[in-house]
Amino acid sequence: MADIKRQVNPLFLRDGDLRQVMELMYFAYRRFTGEADGILAEKGLGRAHHRALYFIGRHPSMTVKELLEILQITKQSLARVLKALIEKGLVLSQEGDQDRRERWLTLTAKGEELEADVAQAQMRLLRETFLSEGPRSVEGFRSVMMGFLPVDERMRF
Repeated sequence: MADIKRQVNPLFLRDGDLRQVMELMYFAYRRFTGEADGILAEKGLGRAHHRALYFIGRHPSMTVKELLEILQITKQSLARVLKALIEKGLVLSQEGDQDRRERWLTLTAKGEELEADVAQAQMRLLRETFLSEGPRSVEGFRSVMMGFLPVDERMRF
């Protein structure tokens, strides 16, 4: 494994430096999703279900079309995920008032509870990490994450 303590010259990011960052992202993501995966697995769910729960919870009464745009997955993939979430009583799907083909999604109380449990675990890790790294780390992290996004998606934030 690469030495993560080494200082990086930001003006000259060599392949080795970039590979080290890639490795850090992998292990950080694994840790970030680890506890959440455990909570979800107890319910027979996975990361795809979590992403749907998260965004439905953040945007109550969103349409299936809006969720598809956010997740950028196929209708078939989302249909499998939503079917499981609806069957487990975590998501409610209702017809649109003006267009019956439209499906509006909201979390049930049970869905809100599960989403909150997973979010709390992830926020706890973020909070602990940012507290140990200091206040400048939050802005630096946000800046780097924003840099990964296409310009049109940055407007969400």
